[in-house]
Amino acid sequence: MYPKEYIQFLAHFHGDRDYFECHEVLEEYWKKTDSKNKSSIWVGLILLAVSTYHHRRSNFIGAKRTLKKAFMIFNTQAGWLIKLGLDQPLLNDILKERLSVIEKEEAYYSFDLPICDSILIEMCGEYCEQEGLLWGKASDFTKSSLIHRHKLRDRTSVIEERRQSLKIRKGRE
Repeated sequence: MYPKEYIQFLAHFHGDRDYFECHEVLEEYWKKTDSKNKSSIWVGLILLAVSTYHHRRSNFIGAKRTLKKAFMIFNTQAGWLIKLGLDQPLLNDILKERLSVIEKEEAYYSFDLPICDSILIEMCGEYCEQEGLLWGKASDFTKSSLIHRHKLRDRTSVIEERRQSLKIRKGRE
């Protein structure tokens, strides 16, 4: 019914608040299913996770830029949000509030996505239980490995992918 990667995304978003992992999980899924579509609902959700990650780190410029992009995608993909078990009008209100908080450079606080499908909530709960995640727990600001996760990752594959992409683009010119 729902892709397992989407369940994982929601579990991390609401469980351990590992927004970096949210990004990683959905990016892999997007690359497998819809990689050429930059307006994909998956890209919107990835951007939302990235924005939230930036906001928690007080990177207000990055948070604002990525949230605005996510917002634009969500506005054009409202039907997808409903198919994914989200309350689209309520999500819109939540994101407007988040954008206001970011523009005022106010501190990050945890928030939940408005899931309106009880089956989806149950599926996420089961995944959280399997993974030892606590659904609805607030961000743990003492875990620098969570807050600054991008600094800890191995970027070798990302750098190689960008190098290959640049090589292809230069070959076309």
